[in-house]
Amino acid sequence: MTTKDELRQVEEDLDRLRAENRDLRDQVSDIGATDQVEISAMISQADEQEELIAQLERRRDTLRQRLQAEGT
Repeated sequence: MTTKDELRQVEEDLDRLRAENRDLRDQVSDIGATDQVEISAMISQADEQEELIAQLERRRDTLRQRLQAEGT
């Protein structure tokens, strides 16, 4: 896999995860105060996704730097 292909894949993953995270956080807002255990689990899942997003963003930045160094 080329660096460009890997960068494209990371960016697609970022888009997908951000959308999933928005949906998950919207669901938490819509649930209200009915089931605190479920809400807590959903918030934890959203927080874990945020960390994964941050990792992918760092990977994306590394790939972009690599592409610049390669001159492409």
